[in-house]
Amino acid sequence: MNKRSLVIGSRGSKLALWQAEHARNQLAGIDPTLEVTIQIIKTSGDIKSDPLSVIGGKGVFTKELEDALLDGRIDLAVHSLKDLPTTLPEGLSISSIGKRSDPRDALVLKEPRDISSLRDLPPGAVIGTSSPRRLAQLKSLRPDLDVKDLRGNVDTRLRKLDEGEYDALLLASAGLIRLGLENRISLAIATDEMLPAVGQGAIAIETRAGDEFTTDKVSQLNHEATRIACLAERALLRTLGGGCQFPIAAHAVVDNGQLHLQGLVAAPDGSNILRERIDGSTQQPEELGSLLAKRLNELGAASILHVKL
Repeated sequence: MNKRSLVIGSRGSKLALWQAEHARNQLAGIDPTLEVTIQIIKTSGDIKSDPLSVIGGKGVFTKELEDALLDGRIDLAVHSLKDLPTTLPEGLSISSIGKRSDPRDALVLKEPRDISSLRDLPPGAVIGTSSPRRLAQLKSLRPDLDVKDLRGNVDTRLRKLDEGEYDALLLASAGLIRLGLENRISLAIATDEMLPAVGQGAIAIETRAGDEFTTDKVSQLNHEATRIACLAERALLRTLGGGCQFPIAAHAVVDNGQLHLQGLVAAPDGSNILRERIDGSTQQPEELGSLLAKRLNELGAASILHVKL
């Protein structure tokens, strides 16, 4: 039996490698004749330690992977969808969006305690996050909290918490769950308190246009309901013209053949937040996302986003 080889490109963090290994196992499950290897590629986001708002948010964790894909050094790139810009380089496409894990943000406390809301945090608590989206929503809800920048992989962030640099962290629930660290989640934050990032909790696989063999294999890993939801979220973000360096959030769910999408735009300091929702058919998710973005713009989103961060 002839074997065909595929090379997956991945960042080198534990979470990225978990996702790449997950993709490899799935590909082996649909075609046991495949020989799939993983090649680690460092991105500028892995090398630089400055805040994402300084080094530039768009493509900071994906550009080098996409370059390797275009050059033919790898056959597919595995990404956290929330890191992937909404406009892809010519010649590349998303061939699969896998079933979504928990999309919610997670509150991770230094000291275990019962907590049911961000409102329960003690006054003046020091909270670590690198996300303008999380910061804006947190400051809107709790302006008394001391929010400090946080960089590094998940292990590094948890170590900083445990060493007392912060009282709590805001992280993605999905990443903690995938790394077997769900016991560190003190609170999975309800979406009505903190709306997630576009694509949060979903894994995307990017391939070259024209590579029919790889695209055919990868497309079999697609989860249709997740794809529809994420297409709507990404269309909203693309229409607003933002990226992960802006306080923009969106979350969509498919239920009984209907698509329900929420979107949010915030001032960086949380002083002004616009939040809207829209419901429609699952047949036109991108049109629905664009329509909600236009509604947000009519409410003043454009002027909020043009404020210098």
